[in-house]
Amino acid sequence: MSTISVAIKRLDPTVELPSYAYAGDAGLDLRAQASVDIAPFERVLIPTGLAIALPDGYAGFVQPRSGMALKRGLSIVNTPGLIDAHYRGELKIIAINLDAHETIHIERGERIAQLVIQAVPTVQLVEVDELDETDRGTGGFGSSGAA
Repeated sequence: MSTISVAIKRLDPTVELPSYAYAGDAGLDLRAQASVDIAPFERVLIPTGLAIALPDGYAGFVQPRSGMALKRGLSIVNTPGLIDAHYRGELKIIAINLDAHETIHIERGERIAQLVIQAVPTVQLVEVDELDETDRGTGGFGSSGAA
């Protein structure tokens, strides 16, 4: 497994740095910098109190935590949220409460999302008149017959 160094800055000196829950995990746990209540179907921007400097050729992807999604209905509106390599602002999570009946209370310091950092190539688009043929062709949603 390869390792990269990523610079991280605490914008709030009291927040906990992201960490992996278990060795080999793909996502670093991100925590709420503030306590917040999210009403059913409400969207809220939750600060983390952190900023990072991803190296060129990498991007960060902010994703929901499966336990929070299943147990409490917490998700991320723009999942996965994208952090470009040159972004230096505060990491914030656009959370949504998908529970139709219960308000979700988030405590300051609670793990609310995961940050996955991946290598991403720079793509050079080449315009063509025709694309190559494949078994799938233009088949889209539901084309495989699987439910």
